[in-house]
Amino acid sequence: MTSRRTVTLLDVAHAAGVSKSTVSDALQGSGRVAEDTRRRVRDTADRLGYRPNSAAQRLRRASTGAIGLHLPRTATRLDYYMTLAFGVVNRAQEDGLDVVLLAPDGGTAGRLASRVDGLLVIDPEAADTAVPGLLDAGVPVVTGERYPGPASTPAGAVVCDNAASLTALLDHVRDSGARRPALLAPAGTSAWATTLREAADAWGRTHGQEVAVRTVPFAATPDEAAQATVGLLTAEPAVDAVVCAPDGAAAGVLRAAAGLGRTAGRDLLVASCVDGPALRACAPPVTAIDLRPDAYGRACAALLSDILAGRTGPGTVRRHDWSLRVRASSGAE
Repeated sequence: MTSRRTVTLLDVAHAAGVSKSTVSDALQGSGRVAEDTRRRVRDTADRLGYRPNSAAQRLRRASTGAIGLHLPRTATRLDYYMTLAFGVVNRAQEDGLDVVLLAPDGGTAGRLASRVDGLLVIDPEAADTAVPGLLDAGVPVVTGERYPGPASTPAGAVVCDNAASLTALLDHVRDSGARRPALLAPAGTSAWATTLREAADAWGRTHGQEVAVRTVPFAATPDEAAQATVGLLTAEPAVDAVVCAPDGAAAGVLRAAAGLGRTAGRDLLVASCVDGPALRACAPPVTAIDLRPDAYGRACAALLSDILAGRTGPGTVRRHDWSLRVRASSGAE
């Protein structure tokens, strides 16, 4: 009995009418390959029954000694993501891995993805056109929060229970006397943004106490948060608690409240979905959810390292804990 001949990259190249290097780039998601060519190559490979040499791929990847890190476009001006990135770097170094920061627009994502062992994609948005290419780059990908888009499933994820954290904030301001809470909700299509908007609606229906929602940019500045707060409190003066989602934007809520003659911690409770040094230094200090970004970055890097080393299998989802930090802005003594 004769065994079936193994289909090679050269076979796929001949059948698709392209070079061997183009086939390699198309199947790995690297290089500058037109989308119609990439699709034709993949269809041809599937038709011929081509299977990559997984042992050779593992050998190639193991020799790079680096992982890639993709952060949201707004990351460079947010303390949360900078702290998270340092957590990634410190944890990766413990396993002898360097960290390559990918361009936010994904312009070099394919080329870099072919030179790293794996990728970390933090807070991926369904609308981020770079993410599908990263997920199909041919190396294991771990996401920080789930990817809500239609592309390939990542090898693993580290997730927070963001619905529970917002529920805890709303429960807290309600227990502190608020009867008309509001949320400055993040725009965008990340799991974090959509979960917060859905959780606010669910909390309102559960308690028969509608949450007034105003949408602000995912990385709203204090000025943008102040402008949204002025509009909110002017249109709905009965609002007695404002929960601000974006990192650091609660300072703008405090400023707007003071300008309207409201006193934070007394006749207007203020809280944030993301803690940080700036909020602890505010007057009054702002109640917030501590997402422990350094530990979160370390957890993402640890999961990717475990997958690369075979210590855990693909599809692993790990949970990351948060805590509520109650301060004077929400009426705490």
